[in-house]
Amino acid sequence: MTTTAAPDNTALDIASALIDAARRHGADAADALHRVAGSQSVSVRLGKLEDVDRSESAEAGLRVFVGRRSASVSGSDLSPAGIDELAARAVDMARIAPEDPYAGLAPAASLATGEIVALDLADTHILAPEELRERAAEAEDAARAVVGVTNSEGGGASTSDAQVTLATSEGFCRSYNGTSYGISASVIAGTGAGMQRDYAYRSARHLADLQSPQEIGQRAGDRAVARLDPASVPSGPMPVVFSPRVGGSLIGHLAGAMSAPAIARQHSFLLGHEGESLFPDAIRIVEDPLKARGPRSRPFDGEGVPTAARALVENGKLTGWLTNVASAAQLGLELTGHATRGIGGSPGVAASNIDLLAGEMSVADLIADIKDGVLVDYLIGQGVNGVTGDYSRGAAGRRIVNGAIAGPVAGFTIAGNLLQMFAHMSVASDLEDWRAVNVPTIRIDGMTVAGG
Repeated sequence: MTTTAAPDNTALDIASALIDAARRHGADAADALHRVAGSQSVSVRLGKLEDVDRSESAEAGLRVFVGRRSASVSGSDLSPAGIDELAARAVDMARIAPEDPYAGLAPAASLATGEIVALDLADTHILAPEELRERAAEAEDAARAVVGVTNSEGGGASTSDAQVTLATSEGFCRSYNGTSYGISASVIAGTGAGMQRDYAYRSARHLADLQSPQEIGQRAGDRAVARLDPASVPSGPMPVVFSPRVGGSLIGHLAGAMSAPAIARQHSFLLGHEGESLFPDAIRIVEDPLKARGPRSRPFDGEGVPTAARALVENGKLTGWLTNVASAAQLGLELTGHATRGIGGSPGVAASNIDLLAGEMSVADLIADIKDGVLVDYLIGQGVNGVTGDYSRGAAGRRIVNGAIAGPVAGFTIAGNLLQMFAHMSVASDLEDWRAVNVPTIRIDGMTVAGG
């Protein structure tokens, strides 16, 4: 597999050809997304090769408009004949589709026509399968070397690259590419009914930014052993502390509820809470889709609108909804550069590279006054209601007793309402910076814990 330092002009030609074909078959407007991707991964288990996977793909999605009617199609035959057939099928489908008064393309004045910011998303290192196997084995060996680890679900290493090209009939046609490298390990500690499983992984745009396989493997082993012999938790209201590896899910729920399409459908627990102080004043949540080497960085969104860094929450208040063309038209809002587009279907909305900024307290100071609480580092299930904000999930982690982290606990449920949880949030200073959603350790007072 190869990685390219600059976009392939062939992709630009294909995307433009799709638009031309759509117009030729009678479309009033169209946009096309072309994606070329390659990946390879190797996994080992108990020191032996378990799996080798390699894939390469080139596919395109075409969305066409005939008046206020639209249709989307996708395909991988990108020959001239294939492009022509795809366009003809899309236009035929659009002619019989229902009208949508809000769907459309981003106007030319809103498109990212300036110089594309250099985001440094693509590395040139090429890892051979043998090197991936060696990295996977090193991660698993390090995890299995931790005293108390008794079995392994395997170690893995992967690399991938992708190029995304977007073209619209408004004259936009641009492309960007990126790479990703990953290491993971998953092991089991203990025996019999007392066995516990845990894992660790890391990913990075550039190989040089990836932690060593040994570090990742040891973390997986340490986590599994730390979960052995869990105790139960008493039921009742108490402070719940979320470790950075699970706390990001809380901010993910917030970003999803800030989606203008969700607001337009009245399917968001944030509806009606614009302008209110939902968080303590010290809480600040930002996103930066232009972050160099960021895992979700992109110079333009799925409709060709330029992206920009912004605050999502400032002084405890929401800064506004995240829009694409359709939701902006429906709600009478400006475009914010948050459209996402898959190969098939209409654009959605998502934020990129979100950070809940760190507080000033250490983790020790954050929990110092907790007489009885839990530190959650493992969440189970998807018990979150996006309309009401009601939150209930299974969890495992460690007990907090008299301001100190005690032994492992498991088999309990944490519950609350996201609006109330946000209002009682405080954060530590241990912010990490490699995930798509980065958070420090989060403390939320007043949640309900139901022990087993």
